[in-house]
Amino acid sequence: MNEEKIQRMIDMLREKILAARSDEGNWRGQLSSSAISTSVALFALHISGKEENLPYVRNAAGWLKLTMKPDGTWGDSLESPSNMTATLLTYASLYALGEAPEQTKKYLTDKFGGYSDSHIINGVLNYYGTDRTFSAPILMMCALAGVISDWEKTPQLPFELSVLPQRFFRFLQLPVVSYAIPALIAVGILRFRKGKRNLFSPLRESFIPKSLKVLIRLQPNDGGFLEAAPLTAFVALCLTGAGLGDHPVTEKAMAFLKATVRKDGSWPIDTDLSNWVTTLCVKALGDDLSDKQRMTQIIRRNASAVRHPYTGAQPGGWGWSDLSGSVPDGDDTSGALVALHTLCEGVYYDEVTNGIRWLMDLQNRDGGMPTFCKGWGKLPFDRSSADISAHAVLAMELWKDRLPEPLKRRCKESILNLLRWIVNAQSAEGSWTPLWFGDQNASDEKSPVYGTATVVDYLSVSENPAAKMVADKGVNYLLSAQNEDGGWGGAKGIASKATLTARALAALSSHLTEDDKALERGVDFLYERYITGRLLEKEPIGLYFSRLWYSEELYSPTFLLYALKRLIKSKELK
Repeated sequence: MNEEKIQRMIDMLREKILAARSDEGNWRGQLSSSAISTSVALFALHISGKEENLPYVRNAAGWLKLTMKPDGTWGDSLESPSNMTATLLTYASLYALGEAPEQTKKYLTDKFGGYSDSHIINGVLNYYGTDRTFSAPILMMCALAGVISDWEKTPQLPFELSVLPQRFFRFLQLPVVSYAIPALIAVGILRFRKGKRNLFSPLRESFIPKSLKVLIRLQPNDGGFLEAAPLTAFVALCLTGAGLGDHPVTEKAMAFLKATVRKDGSWPIDTDLSNWVTTLCVKALGDDLSDKQRMTQIIRRNASAVRHPYTGAQPGGWGWSDLSGSVPDGDDTSGALVALHTLCEGVYYDEVTNGIRWLMDLQNRDGGMPTFCKGWGKLPFDRSSADISAHAVLAMELWKDRLPEPLKRRCKESILNLLRWIVNAQSAEGSWTPLWFGDQNASDEKSPVYGTATVVDYLSVSENPAAKMVADKGVNYLLSAQNEDGGWGGAKGIASKATLTARALAALSSHLTEDDKALERGVDFLYERYITGRLLEKEPIGLYFSRLWYSEELYSPTFLLYALKRLIKSKELK
């Protein structure tokens, strides 16, 4: 391997990451602007009917028109291919303004096989299947905008169930996932009030004030549900359409939208991923951080200190952001624990005990680690995931010997259960598919390369024979998936990307014991990108709620720096 090439890239990436650090001491990153977020926020502000919101509406409409593809379509991000959801929602928002492009209508007609209410409704429902988390709000917005007119054909959501204690949610087989309870309430109320009355209507109406009290309790201080513009805007537009435009939840949601809009009139899919990208930066920089104590304090104070009102999560976990709309989850909690170990070199803090215990309490009965809620159900984003499970293994392995004895014994048992689940989840060819990352160029949008590389990398600290066995199979898969140009895409034969190549190289450098040509070819691929100025091009590999794509400006530099430093370290050890 050419160490000079590697070092040149390392120096540039280190400078890039350090320069991106905020005045607060952490990193906030920059999520890509989203056509979905922008169109839904635009419509929510438009339907309010308030003159003060007109500038936001006009600026958002201008951004959408400016970013429309030649065939009248939109993707999730500017770098994403066109898709039905982004195009339909943008069309609905512009239709409400009387500015819908004719070519967009043609695209939707072709996509749905027609333009009638039934074509649109069935097309959306078929795309999302049994999960109503996103399909129901989309159809509510289309109906309010006038794109469809038959409310009776749109799905109903049981908003009344929201008044039950959260611990019962996982037994109710709700048609939405755990994080979408605000949408369940707002969409359900709107659909009920727009539907035909029957014998049970007075009873359902009596539940609306109770459900709204739940919504008030779930709404964070800044008004943004999950810090997500689409979810917040869906809640606002549905409540407005239901005659609740002056309700405190609606007003706070509108204020959040106006506070988070960008100068160009667009919105990102979420405000930021500050906790997540900060831990990625810490992981990549390592000893290059000169103020580790300050960074340690920043991460420690972002651990949740109270029972979270949104998911009912106990104290001790970390969310993806330090903002009030963020929710503790398995991946970010593991990331914070790993970052603390890097920063304080094993010095023990109470937050470690709380974080490890929080992860073990989250662990599913099948042994794997979910994102938000233990045993919620079968819908996406609430079931066990290989990369999140392996991340938990890494965090627990790093800290287990410093834990109090009873917790240490429990931690070891938890690791064994996680490893058993990871072994069973590995495919016959040695891969794992991640939950929150994919490849938009793949026909199935999946990225087994990312999932496998992440699991292999995380398991590198484990001395368990099962971990080595599955990691070796994972390595073989990664070697088989390398492209002719030396890079990796999300799967075999998919176009190479710098981010995914970095993930693969990091994994291989931690497990290959001899100089392998695969590493050299991977470095050459990255270096060619570097000298042609394309190394840090935006690559949407992030998958947000309900299959929405995004790019994050700190993914490429942190993934790359971490991988290249791993390569240097592995060469020194040989």
